[in-house]
Amino acid sequence: MNSNYKSLTEQMQRRLNPENLAFKEPFREELRSLQYQDALLFIRFAMKGVEPEYTSKSIEAGNRAKQHLEAELTSVDYRFQGSVMTNTHIRGYSDIDLLCLSSKFYNWDSYNVDRYLNEASFRQQLTELQIRRLDAEKNKSSYQGDSNNDLRTIRLTSERIMTSKYTECDTSKPKSIKIRNKDLHRDVDIVTAAWYNDLRTILRDDRENRGVKVYDKDANATGSADFPFISIARINQRSSDTNGRLKKMIRFLKNVKSFSDLEIKLSSFDINALCFDIDTSDYWSATYIELVAVLHRQLTRIVNDSAHADSIISVDEREYIFRGKPQKVDGIRRLLGEVSQVLRDMPKPLYS
Repeated sequence: MNSNYKSLTEQMQRRLNPENLAFKEPFREELRSLQYQDALLFIRFAMKGVEPEYTSKSIEAGNRAKQHLEAELTSVDYRFQGSVMTNTHIRGYSDIDLLCLSSKFYNWDSYNVDRYLNEASFRQQLTELQIRRLDAEKNKSSYQGDSNNDLRTIRLTSERIMTSKYTECDTSKPKSIKIRNKDLHRDVDIVTAAWYNDLRTILRDDRENRGVKVYDKDANATGSADFPFISIARINQRSSDTNGRLKKMIRFLKNVKSFSDLEIKLSSFDINALCFDIDTSDYWSATYIELVAVLHRQLTRIVNDSAHADSIISVDEREYIFRGKPQKVDGIRRLLGEVSQVLRDMPKPLYS
């Protein structure tokens, strides 16, 4: 990564604040105290959230698209997902994902429901209430319609509506429609999907944090399940519990990755998980400068301690992030090199 922190900070300022709005007074006061310390300014901006004015425009663009769809589509639930919903996006002009979910049916994990009901070693792990919930799920009447055709109808109708409302509308991608709201200068990705209840959702009767399966127009089928809403809720809650520090760490790593000259094969999903894995006692009272050292320790541990790396799970607790994925550990190694450089360039008394 270029160690010209003044130049990098100016680039971040343009990304975070593309319309050059005045920053809030507490932040301006803090910047004045760091005026001649370029590395510290870089760190502070790399951890800063996008100004609320920009985030609100992204959400407004999503709501306008939703209103157009609601006027014609029936039996559809709408939800937003993505980093805008956790304020961990690192660009002022960020797009937002609008999920269009059929409310006519949902998919569920029939394999594991049967296994836990019928195999003694699994059934004995359940309470009576949990057994009743699994029985109720299994005994519900199956959907008599054509679920893939329902999703295809949502997708094609959405294409027609969006094409008629927006001059910039890309329908070429099989899993999403991208529109550009020119008034608000925001992109919205419109994604057709189906609800999904996995075993955990059913056992806990956790309808607020259900999974989703995204529809692929070319394959005329849904893919594997994702659980975006539990991830959003957990990141928001934990960051609130630590006075925003979790999100500061996530944004910092995203920015360092974005400015790196190296190819770092880590997604936002991965970065969320490795930050969420850090024990809050290690950072709940840390300054933004100390957070860099916290992240450095976590990255170092992932690289050097394979048992710890293999234990890290996604924020939704559904999958292992690094287990059996050496390319991701290599991504951590490269990211560690960049964070190490930032640490070396910080004024020594601050971290030695």
